Amino acid sequence: MKHTISVVVEDEAGVLMRIANLFARRGFNIESLAVGSAEQNGCSRITMVVPGDDHVIEQIIKQLNKLVNVITVRDLTNIPCVERELMLIKINASPSNRSEALEIAQIFRSRVVDIADDALILEVVGDPGKLVAIVQMLQKFGIREIARTGKISLVRESGVNTELLKAS
Repeated sequence: MKHTISVVVEDEAGVLMRIANLFARRGFNIESLAVGSAEQNGCSRITMVVPGDDHVIEQIIKQLNKLVNVITVRDLTNIPCVERELMLIKINASPSNRSEALEIAQIFRSRVVDIADDALILEVVGDPGKLVAIVQMLQKFGIREIARTGKISLVRESGVNTELLKAS
């Protein structure tokens, strides 16, 4: 199972390297990683997607909490959260198929950020499932390049679990 772990750290040189080394030494993989400023001055939030069972994740959290510059560690996997990711995707788009590509972009509420005679670059923001879906739809045009951020996530203060709403 994939777990989303949020870590708030002090902005100090080498903190990210120490976290990455902790994972490497134990043979754990980080599938997604996003780092940026947190709500507190002098702090950053690291959001990681890590595969593993509950026991492995429990061990990772304990090890992260032992690191000097780590302030908080939280497994967000089973907590109602807002999750987003950003993707830039460059596709082939000749004049003959451009309108179809633009229709797909509109359906997914993505934005065209660059256009050339034979290509488009789209900016797509959404939950990771949305990004997978648009990539599948755009495959037929020929994908030239993809750049994705890691997943970012914040706990919903409302406590509403939208995943449960989708299942209804």
